Amino acid sequence: MTGHEPQPTEIDTCKPHPARMYDWFLGGKDNYPVDEQMARQLLDLDARGRDMARVNRAFMHRATRWLAENGIRQFLDIGTGIPTEPNLHQVAQQTAPDARIVYCDNDPIVLAHAAALLRSTPEGATEYIQADAREPEAILEQAGKVLDFDRPIALSLLALLHFLDDEDGAAALVDRLVEQLPSGSYLVLSHTTGDFDPEGAAQAAAMYRARGMTLRPRSRAELGAFFGGLELVEPGVSLSAHWHPELGEVIDVTGDEPIPGYAGVARKP
Repeated sequence: MTGHEPQPTEIDTCKPHPARMYDWFLGGKDNYPVDEQMARQLLDLDARGRDMARVNRAFMHRATRWLAENGIRQFLDIGTGIPTEPNLHQVAQQTAPDARIVYCDNDPIVLAHAAALLRSTPEGATEYIQADAREPEAILEQAGKVLDFDRPIALSLLALLHFLDDEDGAAALVDRLVEQLPSGSYLVLSHTTGDFDPEGAAQAAAMYRARGMTLRPRSRAELGAFFGGLELVEPGVSLSAHWHPELGEVIDVTGDEPIPGYAGVARKP
């Protein structure tokens, strides 16, 4: 690992963590009984929890591929989660071997697997930052050791903002990060929504709240507001599964109802 060396932190196995629950939904083994218990309770609300995770992951693959094919060579991925191959850097470097990627997460279990995030091509670079998304200054400072902030950067906040409430400064966080990006950079977002099942979304939010966590589903318009001042790539803010499906694998999901998540990619003028 190059640059900043994060210090290991004790893993809390008494409280569920979104990154480990996401890992369980994807079929991973880097989670604990407390994570599985809550994930199964969420499945009782919507049996397609695994589909949601897989559809979100597939969006990341397609968006990264699109960005690399359109000339982006630097990526800052905040809220990385536990490594699941192919990781973002593998997708980017398959198209652009010289791509440079900085990952960031606050869960110690992600740090424990950071080596999997650092297997860069010889021409490119990957780095991992252990930091909370609500610490943008620290993230920007450390990312600046690997990324050139005078050249375009793709900033990914995938399945992250719904863990930040409005009063926690979700909009201010996005604005602060985008403010530091040069012209020609991109913002990539994916987000859960209650548009299709408001009652179920409210129950899920209450379940998170009971465990001292935040879940803030947002509408399509609310997600669109995070892209203020940016130029949305077609098809704009869409269902995650509908964003350039031709760029990736087809995810077979249960039933005909939409998977309740929106996504979008936008360019900074």
